[in-house]
Amino acid sequence: MTNINFVVNGIRHQLAVKDNETLLDVLRDRLGLTGAKKGCDIGECGTCTVVVDGEPILSCITLAVEMEGKRITTIEGLAQNGELHPLQKAFHEHGAVQCGFCTPGMIMSGKALLDKNPKPTEQEVRRAISGNSCRCTGYDKPVKAILAAAEAEIQ
Repeated sequence: MTNINFVVNGIRHQLAVKDNETLLDVLRDRLGLTGAKKGCDIGECGTCTVVVDGEPILSCITLAVEMEGKRITTIEGLAQNGELHPLQKAFHEHGAVQCGFCTPGMIMSGKALLDKNPKPTEQEVRRAISGNSCRCTGYDKPVKAILAAAEAEIQ
């Protein structure tokens, strides 16, 4: 076991983790943050995407011991004071939420992009979410939602 200190959604945590324990398992099973989904469990589908120090990462293939001193944001960390984050609202308003399984990872990939590039092109948005598999939306609605959030200068 290794003790790690990290911040998740603005809250500092100190945990003893197994050397082979994934960040996804720590988030879901130990911290009760189930927004990041366990899809493929091999880093192919993007449903487990979270933002670590500003970068979107696949939490199912990231070891928790690597999170020492890191700042992690999950989908649960976007809403403030009971209000959805504007990017979450844009997904709702543009019908980009279908079954919802890929939505948290898609939104987190979009958030990381908009934090770095507040005015992305459609191609840049498509590239940013290319690691997120979706069987329901065909990607057009999530792309439109992210572009709408950017247009409204929302991050």
